[in-house]
Amino acid sequence: MAIVNQVEKRVKLASWQIVKYQVLTHCHLYDIPVSDAELECLTFLVFEEDQDLTTFCQKAFEKNIFSSTQSVRNCLTKSERKGLIKKSGKNKKRIRVNPELNIAYKGNILLDYKFLCVDTA
Repeated sequence: MAIVNQVEKRVKLASWQIVKYQVLTHCHLYDIPVSDAELECLTFLVFEEDQDLTTFCQKAFEKNIFSSTQSVRNCLTKSERKGLIKKSGKNKKRIRVNPELNIAYKGNILLDYKFLCVDTA
């Protein structure tokens, strides 16, 4: 039977931190590069839920995540190409974090990730 070195950590996080961690973990596991600002923007979108694109861009700008509403739009366009968000609608576009990311953000949250690395040597 193989010996496994197990590391267990227990940390109590604020809701913003735990959502940000989930987004970051998804991006890391699927090799999706994101900047700190993009990570903040995606975390903010999780809490804002389904949102009008223009309204969200203004809110993210006011929260000082990016220096302009256009920068927020550019981030969202990149995030859509990476499969992190979904856009819908023709004239008044609506955006939301891709439901396939399965991000928990309401109520009490316990993340239970289990990662295994098997050494072949």
